[in-house]
Amino acid sequence: MRRSATRRTVLTATAASAAAMTTAGTADASADGPASRPPATAQRPTRGLRALLREIDPDRIEATTRKLVSFGTRHTLSVQDDPARGIGAARDWLAAELRSYAADSGGRMTVELQSYVQEPAPRIPTATRITNVLATLRGSVTPERVYVVSGHYDSRVTDVMDAVSDAPGADDDASGVAVVLELARVLAKRRPASTIVFAAVAGEEQGLYGSAYLAQQLKAAGADVQGMFTNDIVGSSTADDGTRAPYTIRLFAEGVPSSETPEQAAIRRSVGGENDSATRQLARFVRDVADNDATGMRVRVIYRRDRYRRGGDHIPFLERGYPAARFTEPAEDFAHQHQDVRVDEHGKQYGDLPEFCDFDFTARVARVNAATLWTLAQAPGTPTGARIITTDLTNSTRLVWTRGTEPDLAGYELVWRETTAAEWTHVVPVGDVTTHEVDLSKDNVFFGVRAVNRAGLRSPVAFPAPQA
Repeated sequence: MRRSATRRTVLTATAASAAAMTTAGTADASADGPASRPPATAQRPTRGLRALLREIDPDRIEATTRKLVSFGTRHTLSVQDDPARGIGAARDWLAAELRSYAADSGGRMTVELQSYVQEPAPRIPTATRITNVLATLRGSVTPERVYVVSGHYDSRVTDVMDAVSDAPGADDDASGVAVVLELARVLAKRRPASTIVFAAVAGEEQGLYGSAYLAQQLKAAGADVQGMFTNDIVGSSTADDGTRAPYTIRLFAEGVPSSETPEQAAIRRSVGGENDSATRQLARFVRDVADNDATGMRVRVIYRRDRYRRGGDHIPFLERGYPAARFTEPAEDFAHQHQDVRVDEHGKQYGDLPEFCDFDFTARVARVNAATLWTLAQAPGTPTGARIITTDLTNSTRLVWTRGTEPDLAGYELVWRETTAAEWTHVVPVGDVTTHEVDLSKDNVFFGVRAVNRAGLRSPVAFPAPQA
């Protein structure tokens, strides 16, 4: 067991760091909000990652968005056997597009239509085939570790049961699907260490049916999904009052886990872990690797599962115990989503049309996703078995964890922060060990553990549970 510096050293460093954070200059700010200091856990983008991000093309994102709009409606209950109109035409085009990317993958990417028949249910009046279009890029080192990124390709108008009227769905959610396709195109030519699933799901507007089926299939297969992101309504940087925030993306991340058991709730209450779910750690990781000059974006983490009275395709993953979060534009314009296409008596245009999208903005959102997914896939997995030993009453803290199996694993770092801080503020390298003692009281701060590989890439943080 390795022991850290003395408590006096730790407390002095803590005080000095806090003072520095209040007096030092801040990092470069975007035009959308106040400057913010990068977290202590931030990871600078590598040269290779910067090159990858430069390949993301706003023109391709625009072309995908407009192509999906061209199918007239993509309502889940719309026609499935017309080659030019309806959700079936969109499904077939998406599959063909992803197969063209897979052709450049050297056999690493496979494409499938994941279908099932949804029996009558809320917003599904008759038995309906629901099909997810999936492209799986198999990892070359740790393929059993999986990350999922999705957008939903179904659309709707004012009446959620209207499967006939034109429902362009440019922002909601051709934009999210365009992000997924662009990520698949760029990453298909690369060799991620872990597996990435690119998903265009259906049935979202009728009740998250496609994503629920995908999450359940992964759960039934015992898949080790260590992160899932849905991109839903990421096409515009302009709010309903005309204000713009072109360099900010919201990331919704729940605190108390949707899948929490009574036993887990009791532990959470005892240690005050409401802000330290696996999803909150995933959101912090996004800030660490994607809120920087390489993406050109500020990631605004929102501490709730989704917007008021709204939901998205990350929720079925949360309900099955997977860390999952939702990307959504900074401020929505509700005249351009879930609306019949029309012009009112004052000349105001309604409808989710592509002319209201900002494709450069969506490309930056894609870069945030790419920086996150690529780093997750190349870095070690989130540590498992993290515990704080509570056998004895003491003012020091001993942590233990299970060593990962990655062949390039270099070691571990402990992180900590004040209980009132939102971000990790301190990092201590501890080497290739599975236990470490810090001369600092576990009663006063929050601790975490993250893994580091030989390339210097860090995993998301694991929040330790108490162990007697």
